[in-house]
This record gives sequence, C-alpha cells and structure tokens, in this order.
Amino acid sequence: MADKLGIYIHIPFCRSKCDYCDFYSLAGRDDRMDQYQKALLSHIRETAPLAQDFPVDTIYIGGGTPSYYGAKRLKELLGVVHKLYKVEKDAEVTVECNPDSVDRKALKILRKAGANRLSMGMQSANARELECIHRIHTPQQVNEAATAARKAGFTNLSLDLIYGLPGQTMDSWKATVEHALSLIPQHLSCYGLKVEEGTPLAARVAEGEVLPDDDQQADLYLWTVGRLERAGYPQYEISNFAKPGFASRHNLRYWLTQPYIGFGPGAHSDFGGRRYSFVRDLDAYIQGVLQGGDIIDESELIPKRERCGEYLMLRLRTVQGINEQEYRSTYFMDFAPLQARLEQFQAQGWAEQTDGRWHFTPQGFLLSNQLIGDLLERQEQAHWEDLVAKSRHDHLDQGCP
Repeated sequence: MADKLGIYIHIPFCRSKCDYCDFYSLAGRDDRMDQYQKALLSHIRETAPLAQDFPVDTIYIGGGTPSYYGAKRLKELLGVVHKLYKVEKDAEVTVECNPDSVDRKALKILRKAGANRLSMGMQSANARELECIHRIHTPQQVNEAATAARKAGFTNLSLDLIYGLPGQTMDSWKATVEHALSLIPQHLSCYGLKVEEGTPLAARVAEGEVLPDDDQQADLYLWTVGRLERAGYPQYEISNFAKPGFASRHNLRYWLTQPYIGFGPGAHSDFGGRRYSFVRDLDAYIQGVLQGGDIIDESELIPKRERCGEYLMLRLRTVQGINEQEYRSTYFMDFAPLQARLEQFQAQGWAEQTDGRWHFTPQGFLLSNQLIGDLLERQEQAHWEDLVAKSRHDHLDQGCP
C-alpha cells in the first residue's frame, strides 16, 4: 500500500508583517493575488498525476495569512485538490487564520469547502504585547473569531501563542494561557520567541532592546507544560499540546518523516525520496509556473544514512521519541551507543523511556539542540566504526595478508 501523502499550500500574503516573522510573506502585494491563484491552480493540476497513487490524509494551507487571501480563493483551491487527488474522507484539512481577517460568513464558506481545522494566530492576550510585535488584531477579536469559528461548524480549533515577548512577564504569560484555555481550543502551539536575522525585531535588539533571557523563557516554558497537562492538553511535541485525539496530523508527518508535497514560493516537499523547495520569490514563482520557467530553489536525493540522522533529529522533537527495534530494522545501525548516552541523559533528568521508547523530558526539550547534536555525533562515529569493521572483514575474505 502506498504511503499516505500530505499537501501544503503556501499563501504568502499578509495585511501587515509582524516584527519577528521570517517566513516568506509579503504585505502590500494584494494586486498579485489573482495571478497567484492562477499559478497555484496550474501547479496543483500539473502535479496531480505524480500523486495519483497516494491517498491524501492531510491538507494544510499556511502562510502568510491564508484568511486574508479570501475564503472564495481558498474554496477554489480546496475544490481542485479534492477533485484531482485521492483525499480521504477523514482527512485533516487545516487553514491558518488571523483574528482580524475572518468572520462567520467566511468561515462557513471554508467549512463547507472541506476545511475542518483552524489554526489561529492569537500570540498574546495582552494588547500592549501585541502592539509591541506589530500584530494588528486585538484580544477582543480573538474572542470574536473563536466564537465565529464555533458557529461556522468548526470543532477543531488550534491557537498559536508566543512566550518571551518584549516586556512579557510570568504573570502576563499566565494570563495569556488562561485566556486561551477559556476559549476551549482543541490544540495549542506555544512557541518561544526567536530573534531571526534580518527581521525588524533583530534590528530592535541590535539597538539595545532587552527581551526575556533564556532562563526566563525556560521558566515560562516549564510552567506551560505543567499547566496544560493539568488542563487536559498533554504535550506531544516540543511546542505543541492537544486534547487526546487532536494532535496535528499534518505537523506530525514532518517529525515522523512522512511524505508531503508543497505548493507556493518557499514551500518545501519531501516526496519520492527527494527533498526540494521552490524559490522564495512571488513574481518568479508565478512567472515560472505560468510560462514554464524553473521554480526549483533546491533539490536533493536523501540517502538512507541521512534519513537515519533525520530519524533522531525529528522524532526526538516528539514525546513519541525513538525505539531501538524501529531504528535497527529500518536503518541497520547499532543502537547501543545511543542507548548508553540516553541512559546518561536519563540520569540527568533529560530523557526517559516509556513503553520501550526513548524521549526527552520537558527539561530535556529545553536542551534538545545540544542533546540531539550529541546523539548525532555518536551515530556518525558508530557508522564509521561499522564501515571500518566491514572493510577489514571484506579484506580478510579476499585472502589478503
């Protein structure tokens, strides 16, 4: 049976650009929406034959701000995908939205078009914090959008929150989380603020603006994990929490290295053993699709050895973690060096083993980049030791002295 497939559609348009954002998104380019829609539809249609043998179980429309793009355009996109791809009846279909660009009428259109999950950029319940990062919605608009979503028939609502914002305190963060919980979402994504190079926020920090430091962010994060666990939203990935049965199936496919196809400028794909991405240029993408030009930015075949590293790097972002038998049978690698190191991490309170699967604790997630880097080094060392041993064995088999 063919692997199930995810589809990602990137909508790069925004009403305004947030100070922390380094995703490929554009404000003030509304004049290109119609041509972009034409290019997207063409690209989706021409790719369909390549995916005809793959059941599609997740669709994710992200951005940018898809809701700003307009419900009618999104409805048209979903209609073409449902017509040309083998979309399963219970597929998870997510649309990202901002509170200031949705209303009940638009959400009803999306729900009727097959969208069954909304991911809403709430970020904070504090008006001053929102203004500080150039978010243009208000806390009241979050409440109104959540109510409109329920009335439109959505029963799967996810809210995005950011901790570590300028001027944020433990008390203001707690108030944001409690406000989010009062809206009764099924899913919460809680991201630590990162200062990305080239963003307005990076320029502000370079000029001396002070943000919550790593220790303060760690305190906010650890409180969040405990609070959401008690509220019925167990953690399933470093930044994600959900009521049972509502983990994001599309996001999980990235961490579980399952295939997906992306459409739009800057979109990535992992399909047919190849990873590739498209140019981060709206006009170049439109021209390339409609006039037959090259839109590929990067493309590479992924060897089994690199997939082995991805298994560690990506699955250890999840609470599901890694398993010795799974690792050995899939990649034919010795798990013992990893086991020894994981046991050391366990002694430090950074990892634990549950039902035969190793995963990080919340304290370990805070150090995940360093811990995963350590495990990758040990994996690489084990790989070369295995090659040397095999080479020596082959040398002896050939009767050499």
